[in-house]
Amino acid sequence: MPPQRFLILADGDFDPMISKTANAVIRYLPERVVGVLDRATAGSTVEDVLGFGGAIPVVGSISDGLALEPDAVLIGIAPMGGRLPETWRGWLLEALDAGCDIWSGLHTFLADDPELAARALERGREIRDVRRPPAGLTVSSGRARFVEPLVVLTVGTDCNVGKMTCQLQIVRGLVERGFRTRFAATGQTGIFIEGSGIAVDAVVADFVGGAAEQLVLETAPDADILLVEGQGSLNHPGYSAVTLGLLHGSCPDAMILCHQAGRKYISEYREADWLEIPPLTEYVSAYETAAAWVHPSKVIGIYLNTVSLDDEQARRACREATQATGLPCTDPVRFPDDTALVDAVIARMAGRLPESRTA
Repeated sequence: MPPQRFLILADGDFDPMISKTANAVIRYLPERVVGVLDRATAGSTVEDVLGFGGAIPVVGSISDGLALEPDAVLIGIAPMGGRLPETWRGWLLEALDAGCDIWSGLHTFLADDPELAARALERGREIRDVRRPPAGLTVSSGRARFVEPLVVLTVGTDCNVGKMTCQLQIVRGLVERGFRTRFAATGQTGIFIEGSGIAVDAVVADFVGGAAEQLVLETAPDADILLVEGQGSLNHPGYSAVTLGLLHGSCPDAMILCHQAGRKYISEYREADWLEIPPLTEYVSAYETAAAWVHPSKVIGIYLNTVSLDDEQARRACREATQATGLPCTDPVRFPDDTALVDAVIARMAGRLPESRTA
């Protein structure tokens, strides 16, 4: 069955900084996106709005979107308050009637909505709630430390700094070099792109490590290198638990530290600026110490999200990060020809000791 073609629903929030899910799907699966539904920017292209994505049209109505012949509607933003707006409900019902499946990363499971579920059943369509965790998750046991591939986890100084993007950029570089590389998605956007994974923010706290372990064990057999998507930050007051769960569940051999240049406070984009982000060197030490409690690991590079800088400022910020930490640093989105992080992963692969994954 050919991959589905998406109409992305991003009404009211289609923006370079806000519509994270929509933007990532457009960046990494542009050939599968037929259009974006956003009344505020209708009549433009995604390139006009985001600065990438080409001539994919932005439409202002569900009828115009369905005329582009998608076979799935993908919800690319989270509505205010997390509830499904009634306007959206009507759009989704119309899409189901037109023969579309629904892909949703909302915390509210659309397949549990009686009206939508009944219409999907009637039309023979699927509602895919990618945040719904699989049954049978358990606590982690450290088994991930025995898998054969090199396991690399992205860790961060905060949420929303680019941990998923970093891994997806590295995947491209490693595949081009001939390595069998897999991406283990731990958030809804990564699942949309990879087609599989577990959204750990919907997993019961005790089982986050087990979810990470399960992802590693399931993905390892056909990989030389396994890139695990990180979440949160070790010192984030709201999300440190999921960060530690992923760290100890996936048992990475190496980590890449992700940071947004210029960000000074934890979650300053939505909270009061009260918790200052420490220097990168302190994060390197903290992550390596915490990892070693279960399985030794080293930070091998820095991914610097330079979206708020111009090119000259971005290059300077990367140099300064390297000078401070002694680690290679780049922004592979802005500088796709800079292979510093891909090179760091390959060097770690080449330098593994034979006994590194023995009991």
